[in-house]
Amino acid sequence: MKKFRHVLVIGGAGYIGAVLVPELLKEGYRVTVYDLFIYGQKVFDAVKDNSSLKLVRGDVRDLVLLEKAMGDSDAVIHLACISNDPSFELNPELSKSINYDCFEPCVKMAKAKGVKRFIYASSSSVYGIKDEQDVTEDMSLKPLTDYSRYKVLCEEILLKEAHRNFTCVVLRPATACGYSPRQRLDLTVNILTNQAVNEGKIRVLGGEQKRPGIHIRDLTDLYVRMLEYEDRKIEGNIFNVGYENHTIIEIARMVKEVVGKDICLDVLPADDERSYHISSDKIKKQLGFTPEHSIKEAAEDLKKAFEEGLLHDPLNNTLYYNIRRMKEMNLK
Repeated sequence: MKKFRHVLVIGGAGYIGAVLVPELLKEGYRVTVYDLFIYGQKVFDAVKDNSSLKLVRGDVRDLVLLEKAMGDSDAVIHLACISNDPSFELNPELSKSINYDCFEPCVKMAKAKGVKRFIYASSSSVYGIKDEQDVTEDMSLKPLTDYSRYKVLCEEILLKEAHRNFTCVVLRPATACGYSPRQRLDLTVNILTNQAVNEGKIRVLGGEQKRPGIHIRDLTDLYVRMLEYEDRKIEGNIFNVGYENHTIIEIARMVKEVVGKDICLDVLPADDERSYHISSDKIKKQLGFTPEHSIKEAAEDLKKAFEEGLLHDPLNNTLYYNIRRMKEMNLK
């Protein structure tokens, strides 16, 4: 028997949510997706007739509508944010209002309404740049950008509200990769695969910077499992979630191998020398979670999606690029 019945996924129509929500439905949960749907509702075409799915178009800053949408939810998965540093910096005031200002009221609302479990998607970027080979959850945080800084503050807000009847857990994922019905082509593995398939060449800036990655299927599987773990195993915890720490040039070579040996690989100077690498030993030891899909598989999945025509005009379509879409929508 499942511990929870009704899951509210805030920001559930994004890159991660579009893969996660069908999995939650498959597992028998009632699911409410609360999202602005600036990338459209077609991402849920495959499950749109499922009676257990409810889609609510709403702004995460609209607390009245959010409370109504929360209804009798007994679990919340919070994915909503302006994602990554460049998108955040496009409009810092807007990003702060979405990523931070409304978070504490949301958490307190969930607690007051009887939500039993709150799962928050933070980011592995909160560590900043570390010299250590294995960056673990107990290391100091040195966020380099406002995006990361507000992730840290939201973690603190959530864990402060933790209670024996309100289990709170924070995930710090590596950069996700692979195919999603709400595709992003502005993430490292996805960028390089798009270039290889649709331009016939890969451009690597620098190359020695490390980028921790995780296949989107592994990440969404973990969110589902986060609803199944016993409270005592996860309450008040923070978990890194990654699989492979590769340099960008290593990722590019994997993509080249997947797409074809004749792909040209250009290495260019880089202004951005940020390098991230994380350890995911804690989640493996404490919860027994080990990713099953590789970065190479993510590139293979994307190559197949391109070949099957699932992604329309991938080099230019703003639906696949967060910054371009935000500019186009003039989101405020």
